[in-house]
Formats: sequence, structure tokens, C-alpha cells
Amino acid sequence: MPVLASFARTSSRIRSEHLRSVLMGLFSVSMLAGTVERAQAQSDPDPNSARNRVSRAAALSSPAPQNSETPANGGSNTPIMQNTVSGFAQTQGDPGPYFSAPMGTQHFLGDWGGVQPWLLKRGIHLMAAINEEFAGNFTGGKERAYSDAGQFGIELDIDWDKLAGVRNFWTHTLIVNGHGQSVSRNFGDSIAGVQQIYGARGNVVAHMVAMYGEMSFVHNRIDVSAGWIPVGSFFAASPLFCDFMNVAMCGNPAPNKYTEGNRDWPSGNLGAVVRAMPTMDTYIMAGLFAVSPHSYNGGISGWSWAQSGLGKFSTPVEIGWTPRFGHNHLQGHYVIGYSYDNSRYLNLYEDIHGNSWQATGQPRRYEAGRNSAWLILDQMLVRNGPGNTNGLIAMGGAMYSDGKTVAMRDHEWAGLVDTGSAWGRPLDTVGAMYQHFDMSHTAALQQEASLALGLPYQDNQWGAVYGPQSHENVYELFYSAHVARAMAIQPDFQYIQRPSATTTFHDAAVLGVQFTVVL
Repeated sequence: MPVLASFARTSSRIRSEHLRSVLMGLFSVSMLAGTVERAQAQSDPDPNSARNRVSRAAALSSPAPQNSETPANGGSNTPIMQNTVSGFAQTQGDPGPYFSAPMGTQHFLGDWGGVQPWLLKRGIHLMAAINEEFAGNFTGGKERAYSDAGQFGIELDIDWDKLAGVRNFWTHTLIVNGHGQSVSRNFGDSIAGVQQIYGARGNVVAHMVAMYGEMSFVHNRIDVSAGWIPVGSFFAASPLFCDFMNVAMCGNPAPNKYTEGNRDWPSGNLGAVVRAMPTMDTYIMAGLFAVSPHSYNGGISGWSWAQSGLGKFSTPVEIGWTPRFGHNHLQGHYVIGYSYDNSRYLNLYEDIHGNSWQATGQPRRYEAGRNSAWLILDQMLVRNGPGNTNGLIAMGGAMYSDGKTVAMRDHEWAGLVDTGSAWGRPLDTVGAMYQHFDMSHTAALQQEASLALGLPYQDNQWGAVYGPQSHENVYELFYSAHVARAMAIQPDFQYIQRPSATTTFHDAAVLGVQFTVVL
């Protein structure tokens, strides 16, 4: 994906304005929001163009001039560490787009007494960030409840050309410490958690999210990354997604990120990604990842990379088109992708004869392989400033997974995001989103069998089940306000229809607030 955001990625030559445009087109979201380009002299002309890049799924944002009070991230959704993946950018005066590594950002504590400029001059980008999210349902659900979920993270990106003379090579590392849990668990929704920052970090001091190397070729038009990588930070991702607090959207949409072969931040997979941009407005990327059959990739801490059972692979592929329309150069991003996991997975309902395994007691049927596919797009409709995100942007998409082995079959969404330029707050962001989730028919058959037999419902990839599941809708509205350098506060409202995709509980209304700061 972000203070802990999502994932994009070089030299001081790169212009962040094109980075956001192509990165967004690339949708290979950067894992760490709030990272910016290396060159201060070529800062983004749009003070808002970084606003989405620095949210949980953001890419790079460009730094403001030294001693400037204008935040590097455009003010909104202050960088949340959550993904450090490279993206495309373009060198001023050069003919084509390039991949880039995140280098530099503004900090609430300034330049750390001169330490930050000294490090950046040597190719070392170090960032620490805090994200806290408080939310509670004031009506509906299983019970009234509230909770805080948050994390502290550290990102380290190294340009080895500057540090040791190794050209076109970078390394990226991201480690987090999380606390709390989503209030959705308390009020009975296992499908669309209303807080981004929770879960999968383990009860450890330092959870490994990502550690990988990156090298570019052919004038940076081809880029190869390899190591411990969250699959969803590159594939089926968008910097816009983590403007929203709901975790079903942030970083990488459900259901893909909850499957073993396509897990997203903060879970990683051993693997590699090759990305290329044949033209100025098209890209293609493909990956090969080892599939972990365990509940926690790399163990509960994320550091145990040599887990047992890593003999199967997922192979995601994504193609994108990033055109600009009209004399206002309205930026668009249109992406289609597919992933195949060659593992064997248990059918949710059938035994080896096609009947209910709960009723017959026969061994369960295994399905060979798992397919998933996605369509993601966004388009600027109205421009109110010079940058690629300074305007009204419409976004939408759909994602599908194999319903025989995944409890959620498909997920559709549509939303709008805009800056506060119209009312004199150009560093703020406002957005609205609608999400629809269809659970799989196979999962419903299993749940109906449990009900008929008087057996407990089986948990699935989303956790506890409270009744036969069919569909769920989520509506979200937020306003992210820039309140200080590298700091934002975001009030958020969400309405959940059919929590946990059942009629067991009444619809829930949730109020929340998110605080993010880069230290």
C-alpha cells in the first residue's frame, strides 16, 4: 500500500508528479506512504498530488523545500508506514517513465538536528511513523463497543549507488509493532473491519513486513524486485485505497489479500516481481511467490522465512493503461489482473463424493488450484490544480476469487475523492466510498449444513461466522485534515449493512477518527 500505507518506488532526477500518475496507474502501491522522491529541487507542483501516496497505500510524495511548512505529503493522510514498493516515475527532460525507490519525506520533528539531510546525502532514507485509529459503533451490531488500534513502524530504504557506488540498486525494509484490535470483532462483523491497523502483526516487538532488493535495467524501464514482499502491495493495489479507513479496501481489496497466495501487508511472501513499461502510458508486471500454508507467513513474527510446506507458487500478472484526457490532462488509471495459485485447497462444502462433509463424515474434497481476477480504475473528472491528484477523482473496481475454496466470491466498490481546494483547504482530502461483498454459494451451503445439523459454524478466512452468509454493504465518508507538518487527523463515518454478511445482527453505524504522524 501509507504512515503505514501501501507501496510505490531512482534518483534526485525523478519528478514525483509523474510518479503518482504512473504509480497510480501501476497500482503497485508503495508499501510505505509518505516516502518521497530524492530531489528537493524538483518538488511536485501539485501540493495535493502526494496526499494519496502517503496514505496507507501510498506511493512517493515529493519533499517541500528546506524549512518549508508545506508538508511533503500534501498535508492529507500523513504518511503511514505500510508498504515500501517501488513505482514508476519520470526524470525531468527524459523521454520515458522510470521506477524509483522512496527517498526522503518531511518529518514532524524536522530534520532531526541535521541527521536526515546527512543520511539522505548518503542514500539512506529512514522514517518512523505512528498511526492510531479509534472507532466505535453507536448503534447496531452484536453489542455497543469501541476500540483503539495502532502501530509504530520503521522504514529503511537504501540507495546503494549513493552509499557504495552500486548503480540502479536499492533495498527496502519495513518493520512494525502493532497493538489493539478492530472494533468490528466486538460488534460482530468479520467481513469489513472498520479500522485498517490491526491484525496479522503477532504479539511481538518487531514484526517483519518487507525486506527485499530492487534493481532496474534498460534505463530504468525494467525493474526487478526480489525478497520478502507482500504480494498485494504490488498487485491489485492503489494509493487511493488507504485514504479510506475500512480495511477491506485499504492497501489491497478483499478477497485476494486474505488468500494464501496473495497476502498483503503486513504479511509477506518469498518471491520476485518483474515490471516493465513499454510505452509512456502502459505497463505490465508479473510475479512468482512461494505460497505459505500457515496462518502466519514467516511465523507470527514474520522473520521465519524458511517455513515448511513452501512447495507451491502463486503467479499474479497485471496490465495497466494510464492515459491523460483533454486539455486539462485529466489522469486516468485502468488496470486488469489475474493470479493463479497451484496449491490444493479443501472445498468448503463438499466431501469426496460431492455431498456435505459435515453430514457424511467422509473426507473433504480437494480443489486443484485457485484463480482470482481484478479490474481497478480511477479517473480524474474535474481538475482544480496543476497536479495529478488535485481534482475530483472517481474510482471503482471489482475483484473475484474462487468461491469453492474462498468464502468471499467477489467484491465491488465505487467512490469519489477530492481535495479541499474549493474551500481553501488544499492540503485536506474528502472522500466517499460504497462497497459490496458477495459471499460464495459454497460457503453458504456449508453454513446451512451446520445449521441443519446443529453444529457450530466453521470459521473461514474472515474469522468467526454468525449465520449463513450472503452479502454485505459498507458506506464510508471521511475528511482528512492537515493539522501540522507531517500530521493529519481524519474523522470517519461508516455504515455497515448486514454485519458479517448475515441478518443475525442489526445494521451498525460507526464513528471513528484516525491520527497519523511521521516523526
